Amino acid sequence: MNILVLTGAGISAESGIPTFRDADGLWEGHAVEEVATPQGFARDPDLVHQFYTARRRSLLSPSICPNAAHIALAEWEREHTAKSVGDFLLVTQNIDDLHARAGSANVLAMHGELLKVRCVESGKLFDWRDDLSVDTPHPDFPDDESRRGWLRPHVVWFGEVPLGLDQIAQAASQADLFLAVGTSGLVYPAAGIVQSTKPSCRKIEINLGDTPASPAFDEHRRGQASVEVPKLIRELEDAARGEGR
Repeated sequence: MNILVLTGAGISAESGIPTFRDADGLWEGHAVEEVATPQGFARDPDLVHQFYTARRRSLLSPSICPNAAHIALAEWEREHTAKSVGDFLLVTQNIDDLHARAGSANVLAMHGELLKVRCVESGKLFDWRDDLSVDTPHPDFPDDESRRGWLRPHVVWFGEVPLGLDQIAQAASQADLFLAVGTSGLVYPAAGIVQSTKPSCRKIEINLGDTPASPAFDEHRRGQASVEVPKLIRELEDAARGEGR
């Protein structure tokens, strides 16, 4: 059985990471255009760096850690992989590293990763846990002041193409089970993944409430991801053991 999982802000919110976009349309007090577009970065890179530096510091706080949903998904992947019974891909819209910390191995971060930065000239990625500014030395050219300001957050902004779309499309077309956890059903192309699955694919949505994408799912579980994800996985494993008897 090929398994595809999509996670959104709802799963990380339970670990203390606020959802990026507030009800008033602001992202932590800033207009989207200021901190989440290439144009905003070109206009005021200092502001953008300050914004993501604050989020990076928050993510690295000792109080932020994977919750039961992250851990259950990681264990499910390990068991599925050990049985060699199909593919397992976890696609996340989140830019935190909580899935990796929980032990998930096959993670595709379609909107980028907060703990990485990218050279705007070469596209080269660097792991990054420190503050970042226009004055930060380039890791490959630390003494070359002309190359300062070449680094940007490795985050997909509005107007940019999400990462791994071909791989996601292939996984969706081959999935026998698609699970969406804590996603709003508003942000495309992630919200359209469910539509790319084959008719025989079992499609399950876990969320606090209905989303615009809910009608495309076969089953709906309403509640916190930290409760509903482990419960669903136990049900699926129990059913699989029953079929194997």
